[in-house]
Amino acid sequence: MKAYRLLLAGAVAAALALPQAAKADDVKLPDTLAWSAYGTKSTGYAQAVAIGKALKDSFGVSLRIVPGKNDISRLAPLMTDKVQFSANGSGTYFASEGVFEFADKDWGPQPVRLLMSATSEANLSVGTAADANIKTPKDLKGKRVAYVRSAPALVIGTEAMLAFAGLTWDDVQKVEFSGFSQSWDGLVNGQADAAFASTASGLCKKLEASPRGIHWPAMPHDDEAGWKRLLAKAPYFVKHTATLGAGISKDKPHVGGAYPYPILITRANQDAGMVYSMTKAIHSKYDSFKSVMKEMEGWSLRNQSFTWAVPYHEAAVKYWKEIGAWTDAMEKHNQSLIKRQGVLAAAWKDMKGRKVADDAFQSEWMKVRAAALEKAGFDPVWK
Repeated sequence: MKAYRLLLAGAVAAALALPQAAKADDVKLPDTLAWSAYGTKSTGYAQAVAIGKALKDSFGVSLRIVPGKNDISRLAPLMTDKVQFSANGSGTYFASEGVFEFADKDWGPQPVRLLMSATSEANLSVGTAADANIKTPKDLKGKRVAYVRSAPALVIGTEAMLAFAGLTWDDVQKVEFSGFSQSWDGLVNGQADAAFASTASGLCKKLEASPRGIHWPAMPHDDEAGWKRLLAKAPYFVKHTATLGAGISKDKPHVGGAYPYPILITRANQDAGMVYSMTKAIHSKYDSFKSVMKEMEGWSLRNQSFTWAVPYHEAAVKYWKEIGAWTDAMEKHNQSLIKRQGVLAAAWKDMKGRKVADDAFQSEWMKVRAAALEKAGFDPVWK
């Protein structure tokens, strides 16, 4: 993360020295657009609403936000062109890689592309009910931990924290829920003791205000063994100290991890003019929505993650280049990610041509996937 910030610092300084990036003359968007997003009680949904108001006020664009309770329900409308964009989370990475829910024969690796993202002062971690007395990640052993069905971003985030403590699902009581909101309602209602979320989620504040209270177990950054185990499960995490969230402040920070959220994505074949205009519209109108809530600061140029785990759309890259924020190193990284997606697409085509029983499909695909990536010189991460 430190290396990345150093890499970006020069580009940001140059960009800030330029005239205002967009006067909006060439922002050309349809009168009505749609994004999929997390549920209505999530901070991701609230941020989409704030951006929607800015688009309406500045460009007359009506943004319809379609809430989805898991990664599949957010990505399905995007990939079938029912929405043009998605304000998604780490499930974007799983979709790009064709793993977990996306290892299903009806899905496979998806050609998703980023426009921009938000990295606020919040963390993404497992929050706990204070009365459950879970002081450290190791104290999760034997506790009731939420498992959200069809939501690999939440499940893997939880597994990563368990791994930090040297634990697995076998060491806790797994309590299944149908969606993100339901999992946190479960904490408030006494059905579970811990669940994964952004520390700034409104649902977390609801738990904080309840008789149970809230506590975020820390993941000390100097615990090298713990972080090695965590990153083996979720390589898209970075060490991060949060000062924003339920029960968290500058005086009471949370030492843990984070990744960009929300991540604004589209399909690789989305209309270039629309992608360019959406990127420019949001960045150029940042000042009009940055104060709506603290989390909106994550959309600023200095908080962009231009070298994350999924490639940027070429039209978004065009805009970031125009304002001087895109470097040669970022382009090299992006092209490598596009090449990786190409390897995955070819491997999926090979897999679809094989006759494999339904109950053996995912395990066989993971083998084919890993072999193809390794042959091309990439780390498969999961096998």
